[in-house]
Amino acid sequence: MTSLLSDFAAAVARHPERIAIVDGKGREVSFAQLKSRADALASGWHRRGIRKGDRVLLAMPLDADLYAALAALWSLGATVVLPEPAMGLAGLRHAAKLGGVSAFCSGGAFGLLKFALPELWPLRHLRPKQSRGTRPDLPAPDADDIALISFTSGTSGLPKAIPRSHGFLDAQHRAIAPMLHSDAPERDLVSFPVFVLINIASGRTSILPNWKMSRLSRLQPATLAQWLARQSVTRALMPPSLCEKLVETAIPATLHTIFTGGGPVFPDLMRRLTAGKKDLRLVCVYGSTEAEPIAHLDAADISADDNRRMTEGKGLLVGQPVAGLDLRVVDDEVQVAGAHVNSGYLDPAHDVENKVHDGGVIWHRTGDAGYVDAQGRLWLLGRSGTEVDLPQGPSFPFPIEVAARGWEGVTRCALIETAAGACLVVEGDARCLADWQAQAARLGIPKVMQVANIPMDKRHASKIDSAALARLVV
Repeated sequence: MTSLLSDFAAAVARHPERIAIVDGKGREVSFAQLKSRADALASGWHRRGIRKGDRVLLAMPLDADLYAALAALWSLGATVVLPEPAMGLAGLRHAAKLGGVSAFCSGGAFGLLKFALPELWPLRHLRPKQSRGTRPDLPAPDADDIALISFTSGTSGLPKAIPRSHGFLDAQHRAIAPMLHSDAPERDLVSFPVFVLINIASGRTSILPNWKMSRLSRLQPATLAQWLARQSVTRALMPPSLCEKLVETAIPATLHTIFTGGGPVFPDLMRRLTAGKKDLRLVCVYGSTEAEPIAHLDAADISADDNRRMTEGKGLLVGQPVAGLDLRVVDDEVQVAGAHVNSGYLDPAHDVENKVHDGGVIWHRTGDAGYVDAQGRLWLLGRSGTEVDLPQGPSFPFPIEVAARGWEGVTRCALIETAAGACLVVEGDARCLADWQAQAARLGIPKVMQVANIPMDKRHASKIDSAALARLVV
C-alpha cells in the first residue's frame, strides 16, 4: 500500500537537500532534516508509551515540527486528533472530549494549555523535544487504520468529527496530485494544511503563511505581497479572501499560478486577478471538508458565453469534477462519492443527515445546490434551503449575487429571506445605494440594505456567515 508516509520517504530519497518547509519566520527545513526530525520524535514518543491505535490530540504552531509530529505519530500507528483552529480554545476543548484521547501533543506556548484546561489534565503530555535513538522498526499502518480525526467548521452546529484513514489520505493525494503537478521545482505558498501534506508527499517546497489565518482581516495587502516576493513564491494556494487582498497590491513577478478555494470564487474576482496579467494562471478549486477536491476550473477556460450565463443568473461555474469522483444532483443538491470522499462521521448519528446509502455506494450530501451542464461541468446555485421568494419564483442566492457583484460600488453581497421578504445585503460604497435599489427592483428584490461589513466564516473568511448575517439584518 502507498501512503503519505511511504511517499514522504520516497521524496526524501529523491530530494534530500531540497527545502521541504519554510515557516512563517523564514526558517528552512530540508526533506532530509524533516525526516530525521520525525524519526527522532517517534523514538522519544515510543519510549513514552505511544502505541498503535492511541488517539493523540495535537496543538502546535504552524511550522515544520507540526508536520514532523504528524509523520512521527503516524509511524507509531497513532491517530492524530486535530481541533478546528477557527474555533480557538472552544475547538480544542471540544476535541479533547472525544472518546479515547489518551495524550496531548503540544509545541511552544500551546503547552501551557495542558495545565489550564481541565479536559487536558488526565492526558499524557508529549513535547517535541530533541531525542536520541532511532525510530522503532514497526509495521506500516494499514489502509483502514485511522490517521486523522479532524472536524467540520461548526457553522451549522457543533463541529462533527471526521475520521480519515491512511487509505483515504492516499486517495486524496492521488486526486489532488494531477492538479498540482509540475515538472519545475516550485515554491508554493500554502494556506491549507492538507495541501502541505500533499506537497511533502510529492517532494515540493511549501512556504507557510507569516500571518495568523484566524486573523485574515488584519493582514495588510502589502504584507502578503512582501512575503511572496521575499520567498520567491512561484505558486500560491490560498482562499478567495487572500486573493481579494492580492488584487490590491503588486503581484510579484515570480508568481505564475494561483490555486484558490475554500469559498466561492466569483467571476468579478477572477477578472480583477487576471486583468492585464497574461502569464498568471488562475485555478478555482471546489470542495468541502468531507470531499476535497470535487471540481476545478482554469479561469482561462471560461468562455464569453460562460461569463454571460453567470451574469444573467445561471449560477456560478466551478468546472469539471475531478477524475475518480462520482457526482450526481438529486433534488437540486450536489452529491458525491469516491475514494477521497469521507464515507461517514465518527458519530454514526451524523450520517443520517449527510450520507445516502444507495446500492452499496455511500453518497455525501454536500448541502450545495447546483446542476451539471451539457459539457459535464458543475454550476453552483448556493446552499440548499436558502432559496428566497421573488415575484418570478423561488431563487437561490448565487444567481443574484453573481450579477450584483458586477454593479458599481459593490464589494460583496448576500441575498437572504427576511420576515419582510427578500433582501439584498450589500457591502460597498453607500453612495451607490440608489442605483443598487433600482437594479434590485428590476430583479424583483424589494429591499436593499447597505452594511459596513458582511460577516464571514472564521476558517477562511471566504464564506458568508449566514447566522451572523441574520442577526445583523434583524
